[in-house]
Amino acid sequence: MSGDPSGEGSGPEKAPADGDLSARLKRLETQLEGKRPKVASSERARSSASGGSAQLGQAMRLSTEFIAGVIAGGILGYIVDHLFGTKPWGMIVLLMLGFVTGIYNVMRVSGFSGRKN
Repeated sequence: MSGDPSGEGSGPEKAPADGDLSARLKRLETQLEGKRPKVASSERARSSASGGSAQLGQAMRLSTEFIAGVIAGGILGYIVDHLFGTKPWGMIVLLMLGFVTGIYNVMRVSGFSGRKN
């Protein structure tokens, strides 16, 4: 340790350390570039810019899949109740079936179905 309380060395002693550090950083950057997969700069810019948009699109698709299943079950339940006179039971059964179908569709679209392809 030197007697300097700021922890900084004098000018001539600091310059070689900075030069050595910058040389090591440049060498590290070239090694990292060699290890990274080659991606075109336009693809890299496009993927970083559309990252949030793609996630929002995926969320909208998942919610639409679920809601469509529930609505379809409700409509079919209403039609069955109206045609056969089974007032609450067709709606209840087909609404629950639509709920299950909506969950299955969300799992299928998100890749969480557990099936091995």
